[in-house]
Amino acid sequence: MVAAASVVVAAGSVAGVLSAFDDRRGPDRAQRPVVSASPRLAPLPAAPSVSPSVTGSASPTPATSAPVAPSPTPSPSRPRKKQERTSRVSARLYRHPDSQVLDWVRDNSGDPRHAVIASRIADQPAAVWFADYSPDTLTARVAAVTSGGAALGRVPVLVPYAIPGRDCGGYSQGGAPDLDAYDAWIDRFADGLGSGEVIVVLEPDSVAQAACLSAGERADRFASLARAGRVLKAANPRARVYFDAGHSGWNAPGQQAAWLRQAGAASPASSDGIFSNVSNFHTTADEVAYDRRVLDALGGPAGLGAVIDTSRNGNGAPPGGTWCDPAGRKLGRTPTLSTGEDRIDAYLWVKLPGESDGCKGKPGTFTASYAYDLASS
Repeated sequence: MVAAASVVVAAGSVAGVLSAFDDRRGPDRAQRPVVSASPRLAPLPAAPSVSPSVTGSASPTPATSAPVAPSPTPSPSRPRKKQERTSRVSARLYRHPDSQVLDWVRDNSGDPRHAVIASRIADQPAAVWFADYSPDTLTARVAAVTSGGAALGRVPVLVPYAIPGRDCGGYSQGGAPDLDAYDAWIDRFADGLGSGEVIVVLEPDSVAQAACLSAGERADRFASLARAGRVLKAANPRARVYFDAGHSGWNAPGQQAAWLRQAGAASPASSDGIFSNVSNFHTTADEVAYDRRVLDALGGPAGLGAVIDTSRNGNGAPPGGTWCDPAGRKLGRTPTLSTGEDRIDAYLWVKLPGESDGCKGKPGTFTASYAYDLASS
């Protein structure tokens, strides 16, 4: 993968990842429907242009990359009447009590930046990332988040991030050793989903960044992603699973939709739609327009929708494709499941604002100066 692209994705993923704590309580596996493995897909047509990448994180959010030559940003399409969904999530999102920003707020009450960071970032619900390959404790860690959300009647957002070859070996490299191990890891992840409402942002960059793989490797990865979607939804029918659509400055909508279709994103047995802009900075209006174009090209049930990461897109993407903690950015729209936009199911904070891409601090770690800049802009 091209360095610039990889770096962007990596930074986003790492910076936005909030890993659930590892309490070492063991697998705690639950009984659930068995989902058969998918046959490996046939090779795809000619590979598209090089795409962006994502960075790895300690427990933080990985980053999303930007392409070497960003494509023109689509203009927002005309609003359409929002269609009724067969299964609607509640109006409240869950804020997990174990995060780097909350640790900072608890430990720095006398810091002059405390009030701004606490009220504008720490008080907002954000995604919880599972970016480490620790299968023995995975089920218990996922269950700790989903049960916490269920107890409060709120909807947690979970990010499984362990696909083999993630970030094309860039900043966020890591994950499961191979796809068989990944399939088993997803089984354990699914065992912790419980029965409450939950949103799963499945493997950032796994589809948009697939150009670095051979045709056979892409086919195998997409088969595992399709299987993952089926496993998650079979384990908890109230889980809403979204697949990687990159962002509006990356792959063309038709190309992205073709890959998403191969990865199972058009099948209601695997998918509730797509996600975009994870760890990136493109405006909400650009992402809404882009996601609708991808969904139109994807096909599938009318109920498929999109969720958008708005954590750092308040000022849009920086000039020149800068990806690493770029100056002048600010917080985007607060997380909500009521967007008022047709086919846009939620605005989410997938990457936690303040977790560095690697320039203002160690990749994936909370950096108060960066958080304050975002929150006070």
